[in-house]
Amino acid sequence: MVLAVMAVVAGFAALNVQTAMKNARVDAAYAATLNQLRQGRQAAVDRRVVYIVRFQLPRTIITEVLQAGTRTTVGQIDLPSDMEYRAEPGIPTTQSLTPDNFGSGSLAVDFSIDYGGGGTELYFQPDGSAKDNLGRINNGVLYLARPGQLSSARAVSLFGATGRIKGWRLETYSDGTARWL
Repeated sequence: MVLAVMAVVAGFAALNVQTAMKNARVDAAYAATLNQLRQGRQAAVDRRVVYIVRFQLPRTIITEVLQAGTRTTVGQIDLPSDMEYRAEPGIPTTQSLTPDNFGSGSLAVDFSIDYGGGGTELYFQPDGSAKDNLGRINNGVLYLARPGQLSSARAVSLFGATGRIKGWRLETYSDGTARWL
């Protein structure tokens, strides 16, 4: 009897550890994305040069410095293998419900929204602002999630004029509605 109880407890513990590990990978991917954006912006301000942060689907962030017209890669990170930049089905898709009212929730990486959207590169300027490759202010949002798991959805929005970067978590309510907080 004692062994049976111990086996059941061990089974529950194993499930809880697996869930905790998955949640830790979601948090790590979210933090890595926020950190790469913030570091790119801060490096542009500190070094007084343009830093480019580029999102390569499904899970790669590439950071480059632009000096004298030459792009040089200074860093690359990949999200955990079970995470992707993706607009997970079920996230809010009306502009009034997207993070900071940017985009439509249909594209995983959606910068340059004021000019048609779909941009995947941010050019952080020495003044801290973010522009697109044509020198226009670059507002936008990106989404990341574990495929098939709406509860893992996160978002990051960017106000190009100031370079303000904000992180979001999706809250799903008992009535089935979802809202970014």
